Amino acid sequence: MEWTLAVIALALIAFGVVSRRVDGTPVTPAMIFVGVGLLVGAQALDLLDPSPTGEAVKLLAETTLTVVLFADASRIDLPTLRREYAVPARLLGLGLPLTIAFGALLAAALFGALSVPEALVLAVLLAPTDAALGQAVVTEPRLPSRIRQGLNVESGLNDGICVPLLFIVLAVAEADAGDVSAAHAVRLVVEEIGFGIVGGVIAGGVAAAAITFGINRRLIDRSWLQIIPVAGAGLAYGIAAPLGGSGFIAAFVAGMTFGVLRRPSEGGEVAFLTDELGEMLNGVTLLVFGAVLLWPALDGLSWRIVLYAVASLTIVRILPVAVAMLGTGARRQTVAFLGWFGPRGLASIVFALIVVQEADLPHTTTILLTTYTTVGLSVLVHGVTAAPLARRYASWFASHPRDAMPAMESVPAGIHR
Repeated sequence: MEWTLAVIALALIAFGVVSRRVDGTPVTPAMIFVGVGLLVGAQALDLLDPSPTGEAVKLLAETTLTVVLFADASRIDLPTLRREYAVPARLLGLGLPLTIAFGALLAAALFGALSVPEALVLAVLLAPTDAALGQAVVTEPRLPSRIRQGLNVESGLNDGICVPLLFIVLAVAEADAGDVSAAHAVRLVVEEIGFGIVGGVIAGGVAAAAITFGINRRLIDRSWLQIIPVAGAGLAYGIAAPLGGSGFIAAFVAGMTFGVLRRPSEGGEVAFLTDELGEMLNGVTLLVFGAVLLWPALDGLSWRIVLYAVASLTIVRILPVAVAMLGTGARRQTVAFLGWFGPRGLASIVFALIVVQEADLPHTTTILLTTYTTVGLSVLVHGVTAAPLARRYASWFASHPRDAMPAMESVPAGIHR
């Protein structure tokens, strides 16, 4: 433990030095940080070994997701999204529920000991996608803009949507296991969601009002414009959690409220620090994930866990996306591309830690090992394939005359986030 800070700081410095060269290659930041974590963990060099159930790991993961949720939600351009909602609406409105349903059915079939609510918990843990694991996909300018933005918006919204779903299925699972009464479970869910929304609206409104007031009266120093949104994310969590609400729901709602109330002309770009802080914390979280969460999962692998992880990243994602895209006229190459790029990352890690800290399910170990294995596999396969498949799909798209392509691929989309 005494070398933990030095190891993490050195890893960040080392990656920062080569970050430009890594961009666009099959080696992603996520792969590097998870790999460093595996190297310095207790089973290797033993330089970093915090407890997976300790407060330090929980605090890091929760802080990271809070910042990322606020940043993602604050960048949503609602007017643009209303004009160009086809892909994200289908992926979130139909693809996401089907992914959870297929994931739960597969879990119940493969892990016979899991109850139906526990199978749903596992499915929700692995439902959110993380665009950062396949960054080359959402930053490749030659891709059809509607497809690129659809994946980007899906990743930004589905983790926020899955937060209340997680608390609902956890409450159902605990009630089914007899740990809490049904009435108590309902009350917990109502409090988590209700106070989370209240805390988010208040915090987002305060942050937006502070910037508007300060800019209009020339009271804010330019550097502090970047700090206020970060503080807004913290305020949202800080209001909701003591009341019994979900800090993650609060952070997401706060980001949306902040984005709606703040005018872009007021202070210019104010989310730079929030984005950079989220990226740094994401790297540290993935390093810790490799060091203290993934190694035990590798030690406890079974053929059922491996099969579920592979299926979760393939058929459990691809089939719902194919169903969601029916009737759009999208080519099979587009459907396959959308289906494949559903990486699992930060949200799944944090959701798993919530299960560790706040739930007492009969088969928690199976749920956690499966989640960690799936995320670890996703870091590898989506990282390796992101750049080459994005280039290949972009070349396919460029080889067709625009007037010969269906509207799904050829119509430009505005920047949503």
